[in-house]
Amino acid sequence: MEDDEETTKAIPPWVELEYAHMRMLAGPEGHVQFTSLSKSSCDFLSNAFSAASDPSLSKVSAHRDGIMRLMETQGIPLDKVCLLDPKAESELAPEDGDGRFEWFLFGVCPRDDPPRDRTSELRVRGFPTRHLGPVQMTTDTALGVTKLVVHDKIPLKEIPYIDHPTIRFNAKESVEMPFRYIADGDEPRLPPGMKQLLHEDLNKTFDF
Repeated sequence: MEDDEETTKAIPPWVELEYAHMRMLAGPEGHVQFTSLSKSSCDFLSNAFSAASDPSLSKVSAHRDGIMRLMETQGIPLDKVCLLDPKAESELAPEDGDGRFEWFLFGVCPRDDPPRDRTSELRVRGFPTRHLGPVQMTTDTALGVTKLVVHDKIPLKEIPYIDHPTIRFNAKESVEMPFRYIADGDEPRLPPGMKQLLHEDLNKTFDF
């Protein structure tokens, strides 16, 4: 999870938008579980998710326990958990959803550019691994791509992508995103509210 001190500060707005988007992308059949949270983050997410119940969204749980403890308490075997690891030898394939794996593990961390290898903290646990291609994705995009592959049976290379899109707000204002996104036509699939938040943050940059 994101670096987080034991404070009462809220999770950053962009993080909340991406986590909410993960629920949308996972859909009603899914169960998204966030682990290794501080108390403040756990309380914040639990309250935010409980206040946003919607039958079209996935079930969601927030935990202070780490992934290994969660697997132990829920009886989840290691070989049924696929770690999405950029350094994995094999790419994720549709057949990985045919009983091979039941859970998919994402090492959520700050959106580093260039990326740091924070997945190494999970890799040493011995999880089976798959990768999603050579270009860094946001975590909500990685979840969406994973579902398209293992649930909708779309091979990784047949998913339409937009790499490093430029988000334009008007003729003079724009921002380039250093990530890969699922394409919705000519636009990247961003979390609802993200474009507005990016514009607000851009304007704050010029406040003196």
